[in-house]
Amino acid sequence: MADPEDSGLPKVDFSTFVLSLGTTALYQLGAVPDPATGQTVEPDPLVAQQTIDTLEMIRDKTRGNLDEEERKLIDSLLYELRMRFVETGR
Repeated sequence: MADPEDSGLPKVDFSTFVLSLGTTALYQLGAVPDPATGQTVEPDPLVAQQTIDTLEMIRDKTRGNLDEEERKLIDSLLYELRMRFVETGR
């Protein structure tokens, strides 16, 4: 197995995992461009909602096991994603 540090990829920890899911949800909401093409996709609220629900489930299942920084990260990310979701529906 290749050493992740040699690949130039960020270390996988709770924060990078959560941020990766958050970026995926933003992409699904049409809020960030595809890094390969630079173009945004048509928002897909159903798929984005599933990703947001997954983040919420992770938050609920890890409650009491997160440090303060991790808790604030997932809470603020969920808030931002929910607001973007509502804006997309307008």
